[in-house]
Amino acid sequence: MDDLNLPDLGFSWDEVITLLKTTGVDFAINLATAIVIFYVGRIVVRLLTRGLRKVMERQQVDQTLVTFVSNLVGMVLLIIVIIAAISALGIQTTSFIAILGAAGLAVGLALQGSLSNFAAGVLIVLFRPYKVGDWVEAAGISGSVEEVQILTTVLKTGDNKQVIVPNSQIMNSVITNYSANDTRRVDMVVGVSYDDDLDKVRSTLEELMAAEDRALDEPACTIAVSELADSSVNFVVRPWVKTSDYWSVKFDLTEAIKKRFDKEGISFPFPQQTVHLHKAPD
Repeated sequence: MDDLNLPDLGFSWDEVITLLKTTGVDFAINLATAIVIFYVGRIVVRLLTRGLRKVMERQQVDQTLVTFVSNLVGMVLLIIVIIAAISALGIQTTSFIAILGAAGLAVGLALQGSLSNFAAGVLIVLFRPYKVGDWVEAAGISGSVEEVQILTTVLKTGDNKQVIVPNSQIMNSVITNYSANDTRRVDMVVGVSYDDDLDKVRSTLEELMAAEDRALDEPACTIAVSELADSSVNFVVRPWVKTSDYWSVKFDLTEAIKKRFDKEGISFPFPQQTVHLHKAPD
């Protein structure tokens, strides 16, 4: 090493260089091992979570629970892989886990919102106010539930937009599940003129309901005068249908009522205002 013209600092440069070489080789081996553990571990975790998902789906477990459990298990296994990779570097995992726990506490205090979202996700899975495929209204958003994740719920709106809502906001709001029951009632209000024959209006509406095959016999459809409004006599028409037929029946009946009333000479009144003009005296 004399050729390198290294300064004399009171120790052997040969020993220092030998130590660095040995340490460097050991570190390179440990680093390579850690990288292999991490990447292979990620692949194994992905395969395990995918297998768990398939097993749960084969057992016909609810899709909401399948998604939540597989995501949670995948996260836990990935943490184990990261700890194993760090251990391969020669770092004491015991002290690392202690440091990780302290850091986790600090991060947990800083991310209280995320923890509340996680807790809300657990409550959603346990109490199941909705499941994948249900049409719900929650946190001011209406849409079909596509996925219940650890921190969020993914909704697809009627115009095919994807909306990701934090679970805590959903659990802190009123949840309306339109798909929870097999049947729904279609509430319609039909206004007719005060000059129209109410018996004729009623019989016409009954004929339309009888001709609608998708309307259920039980519970029976309600047709009744509900209000004597300012410019119309209002009938309520309330047939019961299967939940899947709700919107198609509502739209079709609205069109059918308009066409049939036109044919029968039954009028649809609209608000009118009479204005009287008086000439001021000279």
